[in-house]
Amino acid sequence: MFNQKELVLFDLDGTLVDTVPDLTTAIDTMQAALGLPPHGEDKVRLWVGNGMDRLVRRALTNDPDGEPDAALYARGRALFMEAYAERPCEKSRFYPGVEAILDHLKASGYKLGCITNKNSRFTETLLRILGIHDDFAIVLSGDTLARRKPDPLPLLHAGEKLGVSPERMLMVGDSLTDVRAARAAGVDVVCVSYGYNQGSDIRDAVPDRIVDSLTELIGALPPAVAA
Repeated sequence: MFNQKELVLFDLDGTLVDTVPDLTTAIDTMQAALGLPPHGEDKVRLWVGNGMDRLVRRALTNDPDGEPDAALYARGRALFMEAYAERPCEKSRFYPGVEAILDHLKASGYKLGCITNKNSRFTETLLRILGIHDDFAIVLSGDTLARRKPDPLPLLHAGEKLGVSPERMLMVGDSLTDVRAARAAGVDVVCVSYGYNQGSDIRDAVPDRIVDSLTELIGALPPAVAA
């Protein structure tokens, strides 16, 4: 069980929602428009987690660290953004237990936040379509602040805005990016076992706890107590 917490911050893609099916559709639409071969869900799952710009670069080069020609990247990014905007939440779905844990935490007095590296236009759309936007006291996307995860700035900014110190915060994510951001911010971190972590075992990142379902947090978090 964790010490008393007041604010729980959730990553989005790979933690709350499986967005890869819709991201794959957009990536493969981009590929087709450029005369390039499709990648499919398996590859896209390995590439998600560091923001949409990096996802596009990885798809265009078929390389996790690849850097495409600037003109190709500019064209590809525009095509991807257009395709994803048309269908941002056609196949994306909550992971099991997500709605239950959000309801439980709200009823237990917790403040909730969403911190993602996804572009804000898509973060807002996705959260509203899924009906959970208003569950969060703060939503920070990859382009909201000057720096994104794994930088600690988004976590510290959320705590400052909501008046919660790092020791009263908990980060819930699915990747090394989330762990690094939490550690740098002095925040405890839980990771789900099912998310996107570029194919690496999340256990290697050594979060404070790993859960197979977010409902496991029900027993790990006592009712919130405001600082």
